[in-house]
Amino acid sequence: MEGLLTRCRALPALATCSRQLSGYVPCRFHHCAPRGGRRLLLSRVFQPQNLREDQVLSLQDKFGDLTCKSQRLMLQVGLIYPASPGCYHLLPYTVRAMEKLVRVIDQEMQAIGGQKVNMPSLSPAELWQATNRWDLMGKELLRLRDRHGKEYCLGPTHEEAITALIAAQKKLSYKQLPFLLYQVTRKFRDEPRPRFGLLRGREFYMKDMYTFDSSPEAAQQTYNLVCDAYCSLFGRLGLRFVKVQADVGSIGGTMSHEFQLPVDIGEDRLAICPHCSFSANMETLDLSQMNCPACQGPLTETKGIEVGHTFYLGTKYSSIFNAQFTNVYGKPSLAEMGCYGLGVTRILAAAIEVLSTEDCVRWPSLLAPYQACLIPPKKGSKEEAASELIGQLCDHIAEAVPQLHGEVLLDDRTHLTIGNRLKDANKFGYPFVIIAGKRALEDPAHFEVWCQNTGEVVFLTKDGVMDLLTQVQTI
Repeated sequence: MEGLLTRCRALPALATCSRQLSGYVPCRFHHCAPRGGRRLLLSRVFQPQNLREDQVLSLQDKFGDLTCKSQRLMLQVGLIYPASPGCYHLLPYTVRAMEKLVRVIDQEMQAIGGQKVNMPSLSPAELWQATNRWDLMGKELLRLRDRHGKEYCLGPTHEEAITALIAAQKKLSYKQLPFLLYQVTRKFRDEPRPRFGLLRGREFYMKDMYTFDSSPEAAQQTYNLVCDAYCSLFGRLGLRFVKVQADVGSIGGTMSHEFQLPVDIGEDRLAICPHCSFSANMETLDLSQMNCPACQGPLTETKGIEVGHTFYLGTKYSSIFNAQFTNVYGKPSLAEMGCYGLGVTRILAAAIEVLSTEDCVRWPSLLAPYQACLIPPKKGSKEEAASELIGQLCDHIAEAVPQLHGEVLLDDRTHLTIGNRLKDANKFGYPFVIIAGKRALEDPAHFEVWCQNTGEVVFLTKDGVMDLLTQVQTI
């Protein structure tokens, strides 16, 4: 038992962290038992399940190739459902996980001084024409006209909009800077061939931050600060990542880095030096020379999924929109800018891609839609007498472990065997599955506990279960 607790404490996402607990907000119950019951019941969750292989294949025929593990698993267990090519319905489990991810992002961004805003998705063409990106972005922009003939796009990013907003503030002082403004919103891109499920779609969620500083030196400090916050974020999620030099692309600027999760299905080719800290996207290198420019050692190549991107923009946008502030000498100066993206839905899918088995979803522990699933005996079985015990355990967890309020799901589908429900629980990837089986009839009762992230199965008394669950950290 003590060894299990020690290993659970050692998990990156379960490590004690006051920031995680301080951000906790109690959940309201949206699928309660009748008459105000407090138990969260699995039978009440809207979650279309496509667990049979023939059903998954029918989805494949209708919506294209299932080209990666995360796409297949998310469709198979009912985390997403196709709406149209490149667009998906995000179902309750996925929305819960995404909301948790956004809370972690909020904590990291606000810890460095970020302020949250929300800008319109509908962006006027003249903003993009001012930077020439209306033409430069080409067919990637989803464009439309209103009834008056005015042109708009559905924003894939918001450099123009945020810079115009800052430029409209006519009396900014250097004393007010830096501004670190960010949002988490839907973005749109007219992908020619959407694929990989949530990894590359036409509609997606992104965190985009835009920073405004009074000097290049201050802007560089802000750039480093945001990059460090990204490193902290992925560390808290327990995801192995690499920060690589990258091309600035259509966004522009003078410096750029990508945060990549190494995985075979990744679309980016990465060059990494095993002898020093150098790493880069291969599109930035001279492919005729594959020695490390820092130490001249040989570079190794791997593939990755881009989950974050940072840009030092300088005055590229502030000069166009005249985003100025009054400097220490009382003179107008252009703001030095940076922009920083995190693919929210992409992080979810990429995490499932790198952490899951071929048949079962695995989540970063902090993002699991529910932390525990309790499985009572089958109705009419010899163990049915233990049903009351696991119900009492469910209530006791809700009362005695405040961080698990709204995090424990009771699988009340007692017409199914324990084995069938355990198979489902394993596919969904709850960090802890607690079963009232034969040993729940012992004195004292012992519950079978599956710890999905460590692969361990142990039998614990009620007090042992409580000791284990009190170690669980949530957002």
